[in-house]
Amino acid sequence: MEIKLGKILLICLVMGAFSCKKDTLDPASNTTSTSGTTNNSNTTTNTSAYAAANSWVYDQMKAWYLWADQMPAKEKTNLNLVTGKDGQDDVKTYYFYSLLNDYPNTDRFSWIRENITDLTNSLSGVSTAFGFSRTAVYLDNTQTNVVFFISNVVLGSPAEKAGLKRGDIILTINGTQINGTNYATLIANNETATFGLGEFKNGTYVLSGKTITATKAVVQNNPIQFTKVIEKGNKKIGYLVYTQFLDTYDEALKQAFAQFKAAGVNEFVLDLRMNGGGRISSADLLSSLLVKNPSVNNVIHRDEWNSAVVAKYPSVSTPTKFTLEPNNLNLGRLFVLTSNGTASASELVINGLRPYMDVIIIGQNTYGKNVGSITISDDQKRWTWGMQPIVLRTLNSKGESNYGTKNGFAPDYVVSDNIYPFKPWGDETETLLKKALEVITGATIPADASSRRSYRTLNTQVLEENISDNPADNNKDMFAKLPKQ
Repeated sequence: MEIKLGKILLICLVMGAFSCKKDTLDPASNTTSTSGTTNNSNTTTNTSAYAAANSWVYDQMKAWYLWADQMPAKEKTNLNLVTGKDGQDDVKTYYFYSLLNDYPNTDRFSWIRENITDLTNSLSGVSTAFGFSRTAVYLDNTQTNVVFFISNVVLGSPAEKAGLKRGDIILTINGTQINGTNYATLIANNETATFGLGEFKNGTYVLSGKTITATKAVVQNNPIQFTKVIEKGNKKIGYLVYTQFLDTYDEALKQAFAQFKAAGVNEFVLDLRMNGGGRISSADLLSSLLVKNPSVNNVIHRDEWNSAVVAKYPSVSTPTKFTLEPNNLNLGRLFVLTSNGTASASELVINGLRPYMDVIIIGQNTYGKNVGSITISDDQKRWTWGMQPIVLRTLNSKGESNYGTKNGFAPDYVVSDNIYPFKPWGDETETLLKKALEVITGATIPADASSRRSYRTLNTQVLEENISDNPADNNKDMFAKLPKQ
């Protein structure tokens, strides 16, 4: 999450902080920066390769970290440690992680990256990638060969332009069989890849003879992945697959809801199974478009910061309220489709709406992230590090925030998304959507003939679920506004 005078990245996380172009205030240094990230001019006379950077890291963490009161005194830390490495659990080796509160348990979300540009780009939905997500599953119980089931393809990405789509099956990359050893590196180590597509035949998945070739490029995620209005009797059901909370697509989101309202939508299915979070302001907008009987007097959420931040910036404790959106659907209830990757800002929407309407969850337990972070970098450009420390906890209008565990929100209807290959978005027999439509209408939707022939449940180990080909896209994030003093 990135702190700027106007905006912060609140990690409801998955993915990192989203950037903003306004000035930022830094409680540690009381200086103003135009780069959009907090800064600190403190230096240290220690000549270690990492000591100066680590001193700066400590000062920033002490100023902003939600658990600042749990941090050790600076003189009791080892400033000569390597500053940090994203994704590392060894807190004894990396300085940043040694400062975290009970990492990786109480704080399993704070992180650091060596390149601030990469960090802010990823949080803004920008990455260099093929542009697809996949679930990796062992083909059988020997746990040797692996199959990729494509779960999403980013609109406008190299993968989509090459013809890859949700529901495709990949067995080889550049002619090499995917297996339990190479399933991650084959994607990471190839800028151009030829994907060998598979099919289910004679009881197993085999190569179909078709291939797709794509080259990685800079990809901007369009989070409005899919929209549809489904008519069932007197029900007009809006369906939205929304993959990331990005404020650059807020107007497009409003337009989508204008179309839903014009179509007379009276039920809604919000598909957040691919959504790891994003800007809190966009989560607030989506909540305002969906809430029953919207009122500017009703609170969506309030945020808790450490005492030093609250003392310096009392307005950070001001509750966020709904806005009156002309295309609000005024629904009596909302159906949300979830996975273990549904996180952060996605969970904020669920938590914020629950006091005002029925929110029915279908799928799997959500990720469990009720805290947010900001992006911190060095404006003097002495180091390229970018930190993403947790700085706040969110609560709804009833003071509820009890989903911040590894169990997240439990679904009302447990449905495993393990029917492979994945069906296209909007297919009424697709696993999670099918259940939602059945609950809405009270009628069973029969499986089509092709489902019996081509779709299977694999009872083998899942290695990765809905993982993007760009690891930077797999963070769980949420962003919020930082009021002025």
